[in-house]
Amino acid sequence: MKKLISRVNEHFPNDKKLQEMFAQCFINTYTTTLKPQEDGTTFVITGDIPAMWLRDSAAQVRPYLILAEEDEQIAEMIEGVVSKQFQFINHDPYANAFNETSSGKGHQGDKTDMTPYIWERKYEVDSLCYPLQLAYLLWKSTGRTSHFNDSYQAGLKSILNVWKVEQNHENKSTYRFERENVRQSDTLTRSGMGSEVIKTGMTWSAFRPSDDACHYGYLVPANMFAVVALKYSAEICLQVLLDSELAKECMQLASEIEEGIEKYSVINHPVYEEMYVYETDGRGGYNLMDDANVPSLLSMPYLGYCDFNDRIYQNTRHFLLSRDNPYYYEGKAASGIGSPHTPDHYIWHIALAIQGMTAQEESEKQRILSVFKETDGDTGYMHEGFNSDDPKEYTREWFSWANSMFSEFVLSLCGYTVKGSPLNQWLQNKE
Repeated sequence: MKKLISRVNEHFPNDKKLQEMFAQCFINTYTTTLKPQEDGTTFVITGDIPAMWLRDSAAQVRPYLILAEEDEQIAEMIEGVVSKQFQFINHDPYANAFNETSSGKGHQGDKTDMTPYIWERKYEVDSLCYPLQLAYLLWKSTGRTSHFNDSYQAGLKSILNVWKVEQNHENKSTYRFERENVRQSDTLTRSGMGSEVIKTGMTWSAFRPSDDACHYGYLVPANMFAVVALKYSAEICLQVLLDSELAKECMQLASEIEEGIEKYSVINHPVYEEMYVYETDGRGGYNLMDDANVPSLLSMPYLGYCDFNDRIYQNTRHFLLSRDNPYYYEGKAASGIGSPHTPDHYIWHIALAIQGMTAQEESEKQRILSVFKETDGDTGYMHEGFNSDDPKEYTREWFSWANSMFSEFVLSLCGYTVKGSPLNQWLQNKE
């Protein structure tokens, strides 16, 4: 870890503030959020909340995959995270966040099938994508296959089952979620079923990666991520598990979801031409926007759904980084994408990192790097959202996911990327 920090310092020899920020943010997840368990797994708190989110935990440790190529201890830690994630998926694939023990902490009053291990049971497609992605990238980074054990295989089959059931949410799903006396974005309509959808081939999601309820049940970026995760899983099934039938099942579902995305999620915009919508119900309703959380439409090539220079992606990107996106904000201090999850005109560091890592022009990357340095609120850390006019006003002082995304962006500027990731492949091809 110290060696990699030194290499970053060498890349930015005259930028003391960036050196200090990177060192703080890169070390933060490792020193403050990891909790080794007696069974060899690794529990990861999200930061200022003591629960483990399937999504956040994968994103938090992702930059450490670069270290895991040479460091056995880091590789063991990440394998422990994967193992813990699949333990939780096998406990309940519909839950998004879990307790370290069966303590009954969290949102136990929600009207859904809670257990004492579950902190929150907001069903999100991306919460199942992230563990599949991390397991794959750990294999590509280190050559390890020991995490593709019985627990992994049971978890993968459970994920396949859930995603197939939720392709026909109206008629097959038993999942319900209601939370009383809260804002509308924290609960589902129609007695916990969510807004009505028709079958499209895509798989339904109750909530976004912000943990806010979907307006329309097919969350397009999450379905894009599912396509990528299923293709990763098929490769594992073929090359490691030697299970061609399971690989075929993964590829069939990926094909059905992808066909649904391309049929129901592309519109012809009068200004931006062909572009993707953020959400749709298959019935004609859709949402033109993007959210700061990942998966997002902005993150499509970063996740691997399309090429970085894909025409429809670039059209969509132009929309997302314009005032036509209702959550794109321009302020005195910065411009960027925020979220309905945080106050109006608050930009997210996670979205800035994705914008930087998907930018084709070096000038845009350098501009975003400058924005990071100017919007830490004089703390040396990243935050959830910050006021675009005054970065000293921000949400979540301790938010590990944002620190890790910033770290990954800085590392990419130095030529360090996660093996097997789309960003790694793109930068190699450019060279």
